[in-house]
Amino acid sequence: MSNRKRRRRNIESTLNLTNMIDVIFALLIIFMITAPMMTQGVQVNLPNADAENLEVDQTIIEIAINKKSEIYLDKVNVPLNKFGAEFNRVFQNRFDTPIYVSADKEVPYGLFVRVISEVQKAGGVKLGFLTEPLNKE
Repeated sequence: MSNRKRRRRNIESTLNLTNMIDVIFALLIIFMITAPMMTQGVQVNLPNADAENLEVDQTIIEIAINKKSEIYLDKVNVPLNKFGAEFNRVFQNRFDTPIYVSADKEVPYGLFVRVISEVQKAGGVKLGFLTEPLNKE
């Protein structure tokens, strides 16, 4: 064997953060653009009212009625003739669960009252009605 000097390469162990930050910013921009498109729900044109905002910090039951008089129970379309039974199934005597109702301002009042009547028959007493704030000019 020869007495060659073996050279050891000095490996520099630094991390180049510039590329990683560029990728993270690109992902952040993609998320910011696509997040608003992922919202789901029922399109309802709410009436205006002067009311305080609600803080939702627990499980709720949401009922929505759009201007085509379609009823949605927790974002699932339910026909009026089956609404009572379906609401009973979802509600199941959870008397402390708040029930929020949003109805388009063009919904016939009679339909709105029938839905509220079915909720009350099932024992729902914690009713909240969703509205848009008034424009104070």
